Amino acid sequence: MAARREATSPWLLHFDTGSCNGCDIEVWALLTPRYDIERFGMLNKGNPKHADVLLVTGAVTRKSAERLKRLYDQMPEPKLVIACGDCASTGAPYVGCYNVLGGVDQVIPVDVYIPGCAARPEVLIDGVMVALEKWKVKKEVKA
Repeated sequence: MAARREATSPWLLHFDTGSCNGCDIEVWALLTPRYDIERFGMLNKGNPKHADVLLVTGAVTRKSAERLKRLYDQMPEPKLVIACGDCASTGAPYVGCYNVLGGVDQVIPVDVYIPGCAARPEVLIDGVMVALEKWKVKKEVKA
């Protein structure tokens, strides 16, 4: 696993904190042959201990906040967080609802914000590429 950490291909973990599933559908589209995010060396993983990038969709609910923080804490350094869509970025349009805390940055630090409702796959790829550059810088600083 240590050799894998030296690789230039980040592994992604997708977590839905309470979205309408619009951004989730677009995230899953990244895995289809049309967008094929694996061509950048990125793999979708189900275990936070193997992930480098946390891709979060949806406004953070009171119920999902603790789970989001726990997933973030389990990821190894250097790690990045991408807020996908308007809900994850700001909590809109659910701001003010009794069960919504707001955007992802209300619970964990966010490195890249991707706007849109729902965020299109092309925009998600651009955001992930920006995150990849930030991840490489974080790896160099850590080394």
